[in-house]
Amino acid sequence: MAPRVAVDAEALGRVGKALADPTRRRLLLRLVQGPAFPSDLADDLGLTRANVSNHLTCLRGCGLVSTEPVGRRVRYQLADPRLAGALAQLASLVLVVSDGTAPGEPCGPEDFDCVDELDEPGPDDSVVPTGVSHG
Repeated sequence: MAPRVAVDAEALGRVGKALADPTRRRLLLRLVQGPAFPSDLADDLGLTRANVSNHLTCLRGCGLVSTEPVGRRVRYQLADPRLAGALAQLASLVLVVSDGTAPGEPCGPEDFDCVDELDEPGPDDSVVPTGVSHG
């Protein structure tokens, strides 16, 4: 039996927020390759510097990237080197859900009416034990 691991639901929400935006996903995937300056990220991804700066601020606030001063400039990197592997594993998952019409037939978000409402967490809802193990 795999050891139980406590998963912080709030931290998971921050990751979800970061990954929900295509530009932030692109920035994270670029930073998997190694640290970079915002101007280089903008050039590499064909984005404006202001756009990159705003998204990097969000990623930093989510705790996914960190900064390192290099002279007068600031270089961005993944906040934790394990994040690169976690992103690769997450991206490799294939989730198949059924809309009830054909068992096992994949469907996408357009097949569901998702409401963007936040439930107020209860006192014990911030950390959820799972059967997932690291390793």
